[in-house]
Amino acid sequence: MCNVKWKGVYPALLTPFKEDDSVDFDMFKLNLDAQVSAGVDGIILGGSLGEASSLLNEEKRDLLIYAKETLDKDFPVIVNIAEQTTKAAVALAQDAEKNGADGLMLLPPMRYKSSDEETVEYFKTVARNTTLPIMIYNNPVDYKIEVTLDMFEELAKLDNIQSVKESTRDVTNVTRMFNRFGDRFKVLTGVDTLATESLCMGADGWVAGLVDAFPRETVAIFRLVKAGRIPEAVAIHRWFLPVLELDIHPKLVQYIKMAAVATGIGSEHVRAPRLKVTGAERAAVLKVIETALATRPELPDYLNLKMEEHATYA
Repeated sequence: MCNVKWKGVYPALLTPFKEDDSVDFDMFKLNLDAQVSAGVDGIILGGSLGEASSLLNEEKRDLLIYAKETLDKDFPVIVNIAEQTTKAAVALAQDAEKNGADGLMLLPPMRYKSSDEETVEYFKTVARNTTLPIMIYNNPVDYKIEVTLDMFEELAKLDNIQSVKESTRDVTNVTRMFNRFGDRFKVLTGVDTLATESLCMGADGWVAGLVDAFPRETVAIFRLVKAGRIPEAVAIHRWFLPVLELDIHPKLVQYIKMAAVATGIGSEHVRAPRLKVTGAERAAVLKVIETALATRPELPDYLNLKMEEHATYA
């Protein structure tokens, strides 16, 4: 039985490194424990924030196995697939399934700007070669390929393509997906700065970035919206926004790692060619983080809120 509901908050986890460039599993567990305690609904490994492009396949596998051994049996662990070839994507998907992954987040082909037909065929081929449920990552801003409504019409023919990470930065696409497909696809917002708006328009979940540093505040916003307590969610969002904007910068990995250090659940080491942030840029980012920490809001008992099943608020 599939334990992935594609609802709630799914952190795109950072990959912490040690000074010698190896994966820091102790720090990974520290952050993972903070996410679970805060009430997240699943995790995503090896995404953009996880520095997927610089991870070896063996490291991705080790992170997956470690997470599955650490977490409760039914806690969803999603593995990101971001490959240059269909063959490599299929192999990684099958390896993830063999090692206990509960689902996949699937990006379009990397580097090559595939046509609509090629992109759909790529997605379909991966889906046909795994039984795992799949979330399509729709991010034309960063990856230059948009998965259109007509393309989703084709993808709807495969039962295990079940959801979308909506990162077009056009909030109206949440409504477009529901208007076209009803409840055929779960819609998860993928841009931190637009998350509250997207959730108010009925998005089922949030693939989050700053959750890596502020897990409780992130989950609180989601649950408050779904409980209909919009003014409280908006108040937290307004406090959070300057920090959330760190998620839409090319150096989002470095910035969010700095935030996770500041909240005590991360380390700042990144893998080259990325470098640590220095100078005036570093001072500016730290000011944003420190201001947020100095004014951090008191949260309600969000873990015990009664959420509405299909909450949509205009």
